[in-house]
Amino acid sequence: MGSLFAFFVLAGCAMPPNAANEASNPPLSTKSAQAGSADTMAPQAFGTPAASASDANGTSLADAQPLTENGPNVAGFHETGRASWYGRFFHGRRTANGERYDMHALTAAHRTLPLGSYVRVTNPANDSSVIVRINDRGPFARGRIIDLSLAAATALHMQRAGTARVQIVGLTPKEAKAEQAETLASNTNDVK
Repeated sequence: MGSLFAFFVLAGCAMPPNAANEASNPPLSTKSAQAGSADTMAPQAFGTPAASASDANGTSLADAQPLTENGPNVAGFHETGRASWYGRFFHGRRTANGERYDMHALTAAHRTLPLGSYVRVTNPANDSSVIVRINDRGPFARGRIIDLSLAAATALHMQRAGTARVQIVGLTPKEAKAEQAETLASNTNDVK
């Protein structure tokens, strides 16, 4: 009975927000949250300055130009860690760059690399590698550095295991196109 009384007393002390409180404390927008302390900021993307470019010139992400096949240059990027892959459940859903996820395309999700950039992912256990385009954010599982599409996981012979230790090397768009063409040519020669 005493706890029930305490509940009603405390519930009665709660005040609904009024117009005066809301006017003095407006909700934070994305821009004002980013301008806050370093604790509220998301991880900094590879190759970007500490302050985002959109803050510097006063534009918002809504004004961003669409991605082209000539992605950003991430040639200085190297990372080693555990990769995983995602497939059917996400097939057809929107990715972070707005396109639909295709589990049969050579794409990947990374936390900080710029969307549209290309990387070579190598599985050192069997020395297989694949070139993927970063089109999504993730992985969100602890201890993983990249989420690959089913096609990329198959190329690395890791689709059955689910995860594998990989090495990631950033590429320029020109390097990526050349390596993709070379891979395609070698695959057509194997078929004949």
